[in-house]
Amino acid sequence: MKHTLTLLTIAILATASARLTAADAPSIFDRKNISALWIAAPWDAKKRGPEERMKMLRELGLSRLAYNGSGAVDAEIEAAKKHGIEIAAWWYPARNPQIVDATKRHGIHPQFWVAGSRAITVTNEADRIAAEVARIRPIAEDAAALGCKVGLYNHREPWFEEQDHQVAIIERLKHDGITNVGIVFNFHHWRGSQVEFPALFQRIQPYLIAVNLNGMKADTSQYPGVRFIGSDESELAMIRVVEASGWRGPIGVIHERPTVDAAEGIKGNLQGLEWVQKELQQPGSGGPKPQEPVVPKPASTASPQPDTKNAK
Repeated sequence: MKHTLTLLTIAILATASARLTAADAPSIFDRKNISALWIAAPWDAKKRGPEERMKMLRELGLSRLAYNGSGAVDAEIEAAKKHGIEIAAWWYPARNPQIVDATKRHGIHPQFWVAGSRAITVTNEADRIAAEVARIRPIAEDAAALGCKVGLYNHREPWFEEQDHQVAIIERLKHDGITNVGIVFNFHHWRGSQVEFPALFQRIQPYLIAVNLNGMKADTSQYPGVRFIGSDESELAMIRVVEASGWRGPIGVIHERPTVDAAEGIKGNLQGLEWVQKELQQPGSGGPKPQEPVVPKPASTASPQPDTKNAK
């Protein structure tokens, strides 16, 4: 009898724990889950250095950074550690011994975000997959030795921007014993059909290691620019799909506006995300839609055009 009661108690506690876990699953919108993207000096009107950048993130209530700068990698990591900021990801278009060495020395475990290669020009599908697998395998092996994951990142290379192609690469790598490669899905750079997005997200969800948000036009087949979350027509419906799926991985918000203060760019996205949260809970409760900032145009560096008026 005592044994039966013990088993019953364990079963009840296990059920309660499962319910508690489901109820208490962290929101993807929690500030602790959000990474700031593309805020390095080239994309920041204030040209902040590592120390100033980490202070800025702290002031915004963020503790994660996906870093796309170059050069002073050690300084970036040291400043991040000092201010309690996690380097959540490296932008990693190709193998980079400096980043690998710094990651190892500092004992951090960021994701390595890898975009497609324009140097691969084969058009046959099987050959293209094989070529990408050969390119990514050594990157994945480097990352695995550091306890890190590799994220295939849709970025300005049409073939690689197709998530089904990324899945094919990942599955081939798995077949070869490489299991630390997943997908980083970017709203920015995605040009698919919003009607087909729920089915696409379901297909890629098992592979996802990060989702980066952006404003999306009504016609999502057009190449999207960098836009505040909540300021366009389609991202609310797309974020609804992500949130309803139960996926609870890391979220990124992108700045990438060289003539705008990065603090203002990230702040605008966070405010847009707050609007989205309200709209997801109760349509119409978010108030006015977020508005895009007036972005100063960069100073022209174009050379004077030759006078062709009297040219023969």
